[in-house]
Amino acid sequence: MRMIFGFVLVIGLGLAGFAVYMARNYVQGYQAQLAAERNNRDPGIDTVDIYVAAEALKYGQTLTPDKVRLTPFPKASLPKGVFKSKDSLFPDGENLPRRALRSIEKNEAILAVKVTEPGQEAGITSQLEPGMRAFAINVDASSGVSGFLRPGDRVDIYWTGKLGDGLQLEGGSSGDITRLIEDNIKLVAVGQVTDPETTETINASTVTASVTPQQVAALKQAQSTGRLSLSLVGADDTSIAQVIEVDQRRLLGLKDPVVEKAPEKKKTCSIRTRRGAEVIETPIPCTN
Repeated sequence: MRMIFGFVLVIGLGLAGFAVYMARNYVQGYQAQLAAERNNRDPGIDTVDIYVAAEALKYGQTLTPDKVRLTPFPKASLPKGVFKSKDSLFPDGENLPRRALRSIEKNEAILAVKVTEPGQEAGITSQLEPGMRAFAINVDASSGVSGFLRPGDRVDIYWTGKLGDGLQLEGGSSGDITRLIEDNIKLVAVGQVTDPETTETINASTVTASVTPQQVAALKQAQSTGRLSLSLVGADDTSIAQVIEVDQRRLLGLKDPVVEKAPEKKKTCSIRTRRGAEVIETPIPCTN
């Protein structure tokens, strides 16, 4: 009987030891997996609270405190022109609100380039950079790129006209010519539309360009002496336009007219002598 009891006791101790061994292995395996997961996690990311749109905003819509909210944003990826405080976004409260200069989606960061200054309307003046002026150019379906122009597009401007009598360009062009006079000019309005994200076809009689005062004078002179045409520049085009001019002679491949010179008259020399009432002319070799 004692032998049986001892045998059972040994078996019990063995099972208990095995259970402890299995439990210890399980705990160690779990801790190893937990440590591996922690090691695989991304390191902590520094964030900054910035203002984003609490709802979708359209062009020209007024910005109010209930339409924006603060949210954490990765500091390393912070875009330029964000607003981090209510005082920077609404320095004068709701008395002088900002307006959206373009469509802003929900949860999109509010940037300085996307909104007006406090109290400023979302019109042409808000889109003019310092030192720039707005100048209106008359266009039609052909000179205005068939209604495909939009605010924010960039265009080259060509002048077509007739040079005055006796006038000739440095390249030799004269008479009726077409010449590139301004390149990569930004449009801030097409007709009465200033929204750069409009998708409708705009058949306008004028477009408004952002130019320097010197360019204003040049375009005014060009518009009063000839006809202006616009050429749309591609969105990703960074090339620099060269001097371009075409007259009728170059267009048709005409050669300069050959002007025949009149034959030179042979120079003769003589001396005159008087014999009484008679004058006698005697030919002599010319010395110069």
